[in-house]
Amino acid sequence: MFGLDESIATLSTGDVFLVVAGVAVLLGLRHATDPDHLTAVSTLIAGGEGRSPRDAGRLGFVWGLGHATTLFVFGLPIVLFNSYLPETVQRGAEAAIGVLIMALALRLLMRWRRGELHSHEHEHAAARRARTPLQAYGIGLVHGMGGSAGVGVLLLAAIPDHAVAVAALLLFALFTAVSMALASTTFGWTLSRGPVLARFVSVAPALGALSLAFGAWYSLGALNAVPYYF
Repeated sequence: MFGLDESIATLSTGDVFLVVAGVAVLLGLRHATDPDHLTAVSTLIAGGEGRSPRDAGRLGFVWGLGHATTLFVFGLPIVLFNSYLPETVQRGAEAAIGVLIMALALRLLMRWRRGELHSHEHEHAAARRARTPLQAYGIGLVHGMGGSAGVGVLLLAAIPDHAVAVAALLLFALFTAVSMALASTTFGWTLSRGPVLARFVSVAPALGALSLAFGAWYSLGALNAVPYYF
């Protein structure tokens, strides 16, 4: 994001495995701070039934695993053979990410309208496991096809030793899941605080509307219909 991946990558020359591994871990941990990830995770957790830190962390980690799966599968040909998905497919994947963010935003707004976000609903939901880990994994699979991880993968592809590059890609993918679990746990912990939870119902429509707008802009940007900065 905005050159940060490149700055992290300058810590490594690609010659020392421990240094390369450290850089891959840092790239993965930073990855969850991309705007599309922050928007998706906040809306996913806010619109889910289990917003406790444990439920949120589990949901975020499963989402991250889906992201890591696709990131590794599509990053491997780049690292080994400099083989890329066609540009039309990449743009379609980016547009799909925006649609998914919009779907999550609409789900949040629908639950708010039905009155399912009040604190007493949360108290009952906190005792249940969130119902959407498979959905979260599927969202992660699509998200991993997007280009927000492209810079990190390209930097790893520049490592001359293919074995080291593949190991670094695996670490990068794994720690994207860890970073997303940390982000979602933090968001879930914030929502579980009494003062925040008491005001969450009034904040939820704004969060849903902003996420809906962001998702629409993200999809249109992927199709070159509006300025695009990622």
